[in-house]
Amino acid sequence: MTCWAAAECHAMAPRAPGEKGADPTFQFFMMIGMIVLIFYFIVIRPQQKEQKRHQRRIDELKKGDRVVTSGGMHGTVRATKEKTLVLEIAEGVKVTLNKQSVSTVLEDEGAKSKRSGRESAEDEAEEE
Repeated sequence: MTCWAAAECHAMAPRAPGEKGADPTFQFFMMIGMIVLIFYFIVIRPQQKEQKRHQRRIDELKKGDRVVTSGGMHGTVRATKEKTLVLEIAEGVKVTLNKQSVSTVLEDEGAKSKRSGRESAEDEAEEE
């Protein structure tokens, strides 16, 4: 009989009558559990936080904000409604878009420093 991994060989090795050892099935499930936890904290949780942050920015859109849509159009918000907004993409050219099509909210340097301070405080509050 051939074993392909050291853990498999160890599991297949006969034990002495009084010897106690960890159950290989338990070790396997513990390892899978650890991988799932690591995956959650490295991939899933940061993505959820980013989605919440993006949704909060979309909900806070107001007249005068500069945005970039998922289609790559740059423009200035001229009006907002519950699910749509009016975006001015050139002087006198206005289009109506779904709010969910906004991919990025562009900020001024002054507004950026104010917002980043507020967001970092909100992020710290969320983590607690």
